[in-house]
Amino acid sequence: MKQYDRSDPTEIPRRIMVAAINSSVESDSKDDERKRLEEEYGQVWDTSELSQDFVVEGFMAPYVVATHKGTRERGTLQFQHMPRFYFNWRAN
Repeated sequence: MKQYDRSDPTEIPRRIMVAAINSSVESDSKDDERKRLEEEYGQVWDTSELSQDFVVEGFMAPYVVATHKGTRERGTLQFQHMPRFYFNWRAN
């Protein structure tokens, strides 16, 4: 039986979201997968692009807390595991 951190009320919903995001991956092709994500979420970043545009403050899958370097806005992005892309930027 899998153990969960009962003090973190977000753990189970986050795990469900991680599974949903990673099961939505349609291709191992980075180009095809980027295109799919762009159609659904708009701008998409790979790891290198993310570090150019954002200062990452922390990860809690499937979320990244970051500050956009250009606007200084703090917010969140979601990410998928493989191929690794970040998407759905939401400023707070």
